[in-house]
Amino acid sequence: MRYFIQLSYNGTPYHGWQRQPNAVTVQQTIEEALSTILRKTITIMGAGRTDTGVHAAVMYAHMDWEGPAFANPLVQQEGAHLDKLTYKLNNLLPASIAIQRIFKVTDEAHTRFDAIARSYIYKLSPSKNPFAENKVYYHRPSLDFDKMNIAAQILLDYKDFECFSKSHTDVRTYLCAISEAQWTQRGTKWHFTITADRFLRNMVRAIVGTLIEIGLGKKSPEWMHEVVQSKDRAVAGASAPAHGLYLNKIEYPEKIFVD
Repeated sequence: MRYFIQLSYNGTPYHGWQRQPNAVTVQQTIEEALSTILRKTITIMGAGRTDTGVHAAVMYAHMDWEGPAFANPLVQQEGAHLDKLTYKLNNLLPASIAIQRIFKVTDEAHTRFDAIARSYIYKLSPSKNPFAENKVYYHRPSLDFDKMNIAAQILLDYKDFECFSKSHTDVRTYLCAISEAQWTQRGTKWHFTITADRFLRNMVRAIVGTLIEIGLGKKSPEWMHEVVQSKDRAVAGASAPAHGLYLNKIEYPEKIFVD
């Protein structure tokens, strides 16, 4: 049977989501905790990969389990078993990772391939805050967010975003359908929200870095056309720091959920 795990994490202590040799990752940390509780080697598949230092307000992973009940066999309701497993996981995992819920899905459901939309938020602040260290990008020079929003809307006119893809990445296609891209002010901070059916590696940080170039007045909003049409990562701006980026929402079709 297949189960989805809904979770969130502070990415600061981790070398990204995906398990890798000689580095601590979010995937590895959760797999080790699950394997300890269930007394069997457990592997999970995430909805995507976040880079080192990137956070997730919402992430999903899936796991398969055909063994005995998750918890006390005297508890007959599966929901109670899953609540117990969630509780045990949260007790075992570090404070930087939180499990919101575990729930059953169809056997073919896939956290990565079945996702129909993903949203990221990039958080930027013009004022330094020691309590927001590694959680918001502190950027002192003033930015023209009106021009940045004009440039952001240009992104919706395109599908091929090779110019924002991490170099030497093995992908089958650079096509992404962006449905939302805008900066909004939240108190003293600014948030950039971007939604698409899929994202390339480093794509959001490269877009934010390019928009900052425009906000600083180094380039005009129309430069975004040149950047996208070039299909060249070297033409776009430098990537914004990882610690300002949050995976914020993932949407799935109703058909994968089990009542």
